[in-house]
Amino acid sequence: MSLAVVYSRGRSGIAAPLVTVEVHVANGLPALSIVGLPETAVKESKDRVRGAILNSRFEFPAQRITVNLAPADLPKEGGRFDLAIALGILAASGQIPTRQLDQYECVGELSLGGELRPIIGVLPIAIQARNSHRKLLLPKENTAEAALVQDIEILPAAHLLAVCAHLSGQTLITPEFQSPPPLVQRTELDFADVHGQYHVKRAFEIAAAGAHNLLMLGPPGTGKSMIAARLPTILPLLTEQQAQETAAIASISDQGLDVANWLKPPYRAPHHTASAAALVGGGSNPRPGEISLAHNGALFLDELPEFDRKVLEVLREPLETGHITISRANRQADFPALFQLIAAMNPCPCGYLGDASGRCHCTSEQVARYRSKISGPLLDRIDMHLDVPRVSHEVLRKGSPEGEETSASIRARVVAARNTALQRCGKTNAALSAKEVKLYCQLSEAGYAILEQAMDKFGLSHRAYHRILKLARTIADLANSTSIEVSHLSEAISYRKLDRRS
Repeated sequence: MSLAVVYSRGRSGIAAPLVTVEVHVANGLPALSIVGLPETAVKESKDRVRGAILNSRFEFPAQRITVNLAPADLPKEGGRFDLAIALGILAASGQIPTRQLDQYECVGELSLGGELRPIIGVLPIAIQARNSHRKLLLPKENTAEAALVQDIEILPAAHLLAVCAHLSGQTLITPEFQSPPPLVQRTELDFADVHGQYHVKRAFEIAAAGAHNLLMLGPPGTGKSMIAARLPTILPLLTEQQAQETAAIASISDQGLDVANWLKPPYRAPHHTASAAALVGGGSNPRPGEISLAHNGALFLDELPEFDRKVLEVLREPLETGHITISRANRQADFPALFQLIAAMNPCPCGYLGDASGRCHCTSEQVARYRSKISGPLLDRIDMHLDVPRVSHEVLRKGSPEGEETSASIRARVVAARNTALQRCGKTNAALSAKEVKLYCQLSEAGYAILEQAMDKFGLSHRAYHRILKLARTIADLANSTSIEVSHLSEAISYRKLDRRS
């Protein structure tokens, strides 16, 4: 047979579109051409495939070979098509049978010796292969990642010869199926390490329970970064669907996927020199940025005013919509970005405004200029504005007389409050729409009067109005209250500090 068809998968954002590899062997001068919008790494696969076939003791046809990667308008990148191209050539030249090729999808890069090398982005491929009801042939090193997907037969191989032996029925590859989710590794971080700062811990508990955005304001060395790093220890584990979404993003990124901790919410803390492309994603072939890598988790921005203002402004739309669309001249990629923003900043350029030491000598103009680096619209999207003052030497040395509360006890309350919200509306309180806020966040007449008075006094926006109601709903959930009481609302309003221009 001079024509063979093998199925593989490409990459477009976090999707893995089907790529049909058509191989035609015809008489003519010996040549191998690859068509279908291949990038450089794909064009170079002809040399890898030739070496792998010859070193696996197969015959490389001395004929004209045409490889078509369909659809033709989808850019093809990387070495993931090597295995499919090699199998297509062997099938088209009659060296392996073609009768079962339509039951498989094949991905993997080939070495010159025929060994299969791992590729990135296997998890989205496995999900799509399962949806297409096909078996997946892939490098053995990618097995653990692909096995996170249920109801798919995975056939891991270390060499091209093993794949050909399986397709020929000589030596079958033992299929792999999903194993139970691995246990989450313990962490050395714990909220018990933080002495004092009880109102900050309380705020983080509320933020974790409702997935609310939070901004800390305080002098250097008061524990802002230390507390933020412990947020993941009180966040609930991801559901399997959330974990697959998050893992799919990590899978296609350069950092790869940590399979052992795939159920843990991601925590990203980019440096303040990060560019806009690093934060939201980009490139000629768009890759996910930090906000997408933090999907279903938390993004911590330390020294917030030190970030370039243009970089910060790109956060505004993802904070509202939960996704980011990156457009290029010839393609467009959409990445999920439902993250919880945790930020920290100093109160002034020197950092010591309001500190008891009295070391600050910044003028009011300098302070205003420093704080104006953070725009009003961005601040308006942050639910909680929190002062983090210094603690006394005695508290720093001894901590609480009753002992500091551990992350495990805080997390138990957070999980209970999250479950309450999920049972009520199927999402976190921070993700409630305007219609759902009206339905689930109703106040008494006294509560509405207090909220409207606060809006007039502090000049709060309509967005702030809804965010205060969502925050109050979370505080009520933590208190096991079915209704939002005045005390819950008052605490929620108290977290809008920077809206008061103080």
